[in-house]
Parts: sequence; C-alpha cells; structure tokens
Amino acid sequence: MRGASAVIKAVCISEKKGQQKHPVEEIRLVPHVGVPGDAHAGDWHRQVSLLGAESVAKLQERISIRLFPGAFAENILCEGLCLYQLPVGTKLRVGSALCEVTQIGKECHADCAIRRQAGDCVMPREGIFVRVLEEGAAKAGDPVQIVE
Repeated sequence: MRGASAVIKAVCISEKKGQQKHPVEEIRLVPHVGVPGDAHAGDWHRQVSLLGAESVAKLQERISIRLFPGAFAENILCEGLCLYQLPVGTKLRVGSALCEVTQIGKECHADCAIRRQAGDCVMPREGIFVRVLEEGAAKAGDPVQIVE
C-alpha cells in the first residue's frame, strides 16, 4: 500500500460544531491543533477528518438532494484511496503535512444535518480521522499519499 495515493477534491472548515463544512482555498494542518479556525480543532485524536469522494458518490446515487464538499463535515474530500480500509496508525502525506490515521468511522450524533436531510450519513462508516504529526498545507489538487 505504501506509495498509493489519492487527490484532494476539496478542503473544508466550519466555524461551529454540528454544521456542515464549507470549502475554502487552502487549510493549514498543525500538530496539536489540526486545522486552525475549524470547530473541531484541538489537541485530540480526531484533529482532521477525511472522506472519499467515492463514498459520497455511493450515497448520492440513492438520494435526490445534491451533496456538496463539506456536507458530511469532512475537512478533506479526496478521491482515489479506499480510506476506511486503511489501518489505524497508517501515516499519510496530506498536501505537505504528515498525518497519522487515528480512527475509522465515528458515531453519528442524533442531530446530524445530512442524516436529517438525506436519511443516511456515510461518515460513521467510511470517514477517517487523523492527527497532524508535521505541519503543512493542503488544497484541492494536492496528493494524499500513504507513507507507511
């Protein structure tokens, strides 16, 4: 798997928890923080969230509302890797930052905006979370590459 890669389709933030995120031009990834300015920033194991565009496309086929980047509160939407099959501990180069996979999926809170609208949410099954090991930046078009 080492060297396998994806491409970032969008980077997103939200100012408040419980909201869908919105795309921005670029994000900084900072150790002990995650994404400065994002509601989920902090010194914990779920600093940055990633979701595969393939996961979004599977749900999009079944629902009538249009899904946009950030709809699942993901910081990074990428295409080309089956993210949820990566083992915890996998190191990823995300743009110029180095990150480590800390969690696959999560419990979806009862007030999930996308679950209310679409009747389903893929983040609990197919989203992943990482902590930042080395600072860097990420934007659409940058690679996400398995380092080890």
